[in-house]
Amino acid sequence: MQRLSNDFGYQNRHTIGDEIGKMLLLVGVIWVVFFLDCALPLSEWFALVPRRVERIPGIVAMTFLHKDFGHVLANTVPLLVLLSLLAGSRAHSSKTVAALIVVGGALLWLFGRNGTQSFVISHVGASLLIYGLVTFFLAAAWFEKRLVPMLVAVLVGFLYGGSTLIGVIPNNSGVSWDGHLCGAIGGVIVALLQPLIAGKSDEA
Repeated sequence: MQRLSNDFGYQNRHTIGDEIGKMLLLVGVIWVVFFLDCALPLSEWFALVPRRVERIPGIVAMTFLHKDFGHVLANTVPLLVLLSLLAGSRAHSSKTVAALIVVGGALLWLFGRNGTQSFVISHVGASLLIYGLVTFFLAAAWFEKRLVPMLVAVLVGFLYGGSTLIGVIPNNSGVSWDGHLCGAIGGVIVALLQPLIAGKSDEA
């Protein structure tokens, strides 16, 4: 297969169709987990609670868990848009998504709100990944100074820039604003680490 150079200055051996398929599979898994959660108390078991050692699995699991149907539906559309853009960038989509989930989730586990002994704050939802994807595109475009990522970043900023800024402001609405903030910070970190995440170029 011909070696392809992606928009972030790294080289990968894959097709855009393969990457889109992986990203659609991720969204499908989120929906499967949602329906399983309707029958089993998965959110009670695996939601992320900051600085609780037994909730470390929530660093990854929280992205796949949602409060209710409206919550998962609201996250599905921006996920589909952003993951499709990521697949179209020819970046290492799977590695990038995994890094965004782990880095953002780890930041939330370390620094997020966990409430009190009588009122525990748990975090669920793919919004952390969504915010990570938005800032990843913006930061990658800034760092690389390449035309296509810049155009993608402009599109992302137009679609989600305003809501991203609003979503990281502390509030008492019951929304995990600190999860949004940690996801956004994680996106910048992953963009900085992209050469390590991409790894060695594949040979044709």
